[in-house]
Amino acid sequence: MNKVNPETVIAQSKFNKFHLVIFLWCFFAISSDGFDIALYGIALPEMLVDYNITPAQAGAIGSYTMIGMMVGTFLLGSLGDVIGKKKVLTFSLIIIGLFNFLAGFAPNETTFIIFRFIAAICMGGLMPAVISLMAEYSPLKNRAMIVALMYTGYSIGTIGASLFGIFALEYLSWRFLFWISILTLLVIPFLLKQFPESTTYHVRKGNNVEIANILNKVTGSSSYSEKDSFYLTDVSRETKGVPVQKLFNNNRAFSTVMFWIAVIGTLMMIAGLGNWLPNIMQESGFGVSSSLIFTMTLAVGQIAGTIAGGYMVDRIGHRNVLLTLLFTGTLCFAALSFTGSTALLFVLIAVAGACTAGTQNLINPYITMFYPTDIRGTGLSVAVGVGRIGSVLGPLLIGMIFMTNIAPQMSFLGFAIPCLLSAVALLFVQEKHATIVQRGRKVNHRLSTQE
Repeated sequence: MNKVNPETVIAQSKFNKFHLVIFLWCFFAISSDGFDIALYGIALPEMLVDYNITPAQAGAIGSYTMIGMMVGTFLLGSLGDVIGKKKVLTFSLIIIGLFNFLAGFAPNETTFIIFRFIAAICMGGLMPAVISLMAEYSPLKNRAMIVALMYTGYSIGTIGASLFGIFALEYLSWRFLFWISILTLLVIPFLLKQFPESTTYHVRKGNNVEIANILNKVTGSSSYSEKDSFYLTDVSRETKGVPVQKLFNNNRAFSTVMFWIAVIGTLMMIAGLGNWLPNIMQESGFGVSSSLIFTMTLAVGQIAGTIAGGYMVDRIGHRNVLLTLLFTGTLCFAALSFTGSTALLFVLIAVAGACTAGTQNLINPYITMFYPTDIRGTGLSVAVGVGRIGSVLGPLLIGMIFMTNIAPQMSFLGFAIPCLLSAVALLFVQEKHATIVQRGRKVNHRLSTQE
């Protein structure tokens, strides 16, 4: 009987058809999430008229959605480490598709908030599950790049929503944006059949047959069987306790808080831009189609920042890439507040996308690799859950700014502050206490020790 650590086998594997299947499903899930989250910001200008609400009220509705995502990240994110991430992912996709569809029929803003809030709970739970699964099943030597490429699906979803919005808002109604979400339910049977559960979950449950099948597919061999003894090194050496408590074990407490602050800042920027960018550009004198093209430009910047950042992580390390993006973003938002050139606006919006969502896409795997195997899902979900405080505040604060006499374009200046805050927080993360640290092509492992 052989003793086998599934994480080690997967980390040392080469990318093959099995990895590709997982990548494509995670890409689909995150694309759906990006599409659904972008819907509100795209539909907002018409909703203001249809529901006869003020910008402040619209900002509050956007914040309610983010509160739902925060609740879902805490409830469903940590639950994935207990009942399995695949179950959380499947349940989330079903609820998101169904209740966004229902939100399209809402006769008033109160009904819309209820349906959107329920959908948002699962939007918050989906993201940590997808990121954790993709990171777990990626070969270590190019994990950062694979996760980054997968996460570009979020921006692809945003672009898809913008393109559909240009058509729907001109010929149909903002409600069609939400009705199309129901199509997600059609793929659930295929997801259940093709997508594997986390090996960490299987090890806990003693599902040796499933683990052996997964590892044989990962390695393209028949080297593993149910008679093998499967274990997770990090789990066996960790102190006992609930998952959230373990985030503060082994000198990780300070870095955990720094991660939370960094994510609060990035999600404040992402939510603020996602909810209000089309409206900011329309109030600045651009038409409906032009304002949605700015949203698409933002998404293109997110994709470029994620891919380029993932590529550079494998060369200069996570922290160096993240700090470069965030300090660049700080300068970018200051410039956006004052420029009058349309061409420069497009360039700066793209850079803003790279430095906000692009940065968050790279922080997620950085956080995931920081913690031991058995609490990676919890570490990421709690960080994103706390970070949703920023998501709640972002749309609300921009809505309040719109109630003042400040020029709409000046609102970009407010994004520079959380961008700088995130950079400073990441400066204080103590990588010497991380489980895995990627410093360029050199990858350092540190097994957790008994406290």
